[in-house]
Amino acid sequence: MEFFRIVKKTTTEEEIREKVRLTNLEEWNSLLFNLNPPKNNESYIGGIWGEFTLSRQEIKGGLRFALIECPNALTWTVTTGYPPDPTNIVIHLTINRQEKGQEFIEELNEVLDDMVESLTELFSN
Repeated sequence: MEFFRIVKKTTTEEEIREKVRLTNLEEWNSLLFNLNPPKNNESYIGGIWGEFTLSRQEIKGGLRFALIECPNALTWTVTTGYPPDPTNIVIHLTINRQEKGQEFIEELNEVLDDMVESLTELFSN
């Protein structure tokens, strides 16, 4: 399954990489939090689904994040400069399932909506 959100902020991939870090996770996602200080491009985090290793990888257009131990292989990207909206920030979240229960889908939407709100504020500064 895949989900998209658009953050109505014009930026660059460099600014995304600079502002969206594991060390400031709670500034761009209030539903996830570091349990230990991040090391390199990984952090042990907590959130609504439990505890996971969150990885951060630079990609063309911005960043890719993944919950390493997640049984749904949950990943998301935060990018700019490409469709579906090349002038704004695009969040693209995927899981490796074709179907999932309504409660889980609502939780995914809650996480995405929170990210939109948090990133909008972060990129307003």
